[in-house]
Amino acid sequence: MSTMLTEKIKVNMQESKEFPSVNKLSAPLVHSLIDNAEQLRLSVSALENGTAVIDAGIKVPGGLEAGRRIAEICLGGLGSVNLRATTDFDHWSWQIDVHTSHPVIACLASQYAGWGLSHGAGKNAFKALGSGPGRAMGSKEELFKELGYRDSADCACIVIETDILPPAGLADMISEQCGISTDKLTLIITPTTSLSGSVQVVARVLETALHKVHALGFPLEKIIDGAGSAPLCPPSRDLMTAMSRTNDAILFAGQVHLFVHAADGDVEELANKLPSSASKDYGKPFGEVFKDVGFDFYKIDPMLFSPARVAVTSLISGNTFHAGKIDKVLLDKSFRNKSG
Repeated sequence: MSTMLTEKIKVNMQESKEFPSVNKLSAPLVHSLIDNAEQLRLSVSALENGTAVIDAGIKVPGGLEAGRRIAEICLGGLGSVNLRATTDFDHWSWQIDVHTSHPVIACLASQYAGWGLSHGAGKNAFKALGSGPGRAMGSKEELFKELGYRDSADCACIVIETDILPPAGLADMISEQCGISTDKLTLIITPTTSLSGSVQVVARVLETALHKVHALGFPLEKIIDGAGSAPLCPPSRDLMTAMSRTNDAILFAGQVHLFVHAADGDVEELANKLPSSASKDYGKPFGEVFKDVGFDFYKIDPMLFSPARVAVTSLISGNTFHAGKIDKVLLDKSFRNKSG
């Protein structure tokens, strides 16, 4: 690789810490979602404090296109998400393709569901995980110190995976931490049991790879580009089944290609550690794994959550290293059966 190209890559990596604003870039996507809510089978309402709430599957059907658009919002306006017909899987004919030229910012600073949200106490307390561009403004996650990235904008959007509409008090808290007025905040609610929810979760296939890259301690500044795909899973009204299927779409059939500025030895080591099959908990649908640990999420090996098959290309040598496998048998078991 020429010295000039190497220096350009370094400049681009530095700029990614300062630019772009994920909330400014995603704002037009949020406005379009609201403007086309009826066609997308969504419901838009306002809390008493003026915060806009988009229901993408609780009291309305939502749909695949709504989920696709919400996934692009989750990426902070820095990525593309598309549905595509495929013959890769015997019984599942559609897959979700994801790409971003800013994988670290789009996936880890925006799409990753890392903001623990809560309001109230007791059995009526609201608790959920928040993702989306608003995290880069308001979340206190330590991750942002490592990324060296914080966003600033006059509006924000948070996507919440839950089947309960949020209270105004939660919006008050989020707005305060983001440094904006409550009427400049939009909350998008996507139940995992809905069509919209299943699409936006499966669209995290690339994000799971980036999260594992981070967990493995690989330098994030060396990740230059990335793309991924995973089969569209059938939704389920049973939450445990829905959770299992959305996770298993990635664990058993997700595919990711990363382009990194690193030497072959480091790239090969990363590739070998990335696939879900490298985890000790691999081999059963997620619902069964979850049940086996007494429904304690933190007892599951965190190295499990990653794509089934990976390719990692060194931008120094041009060599590509492959690891992992597609498991159609486990995919069918998950997509066809109800979890225990």
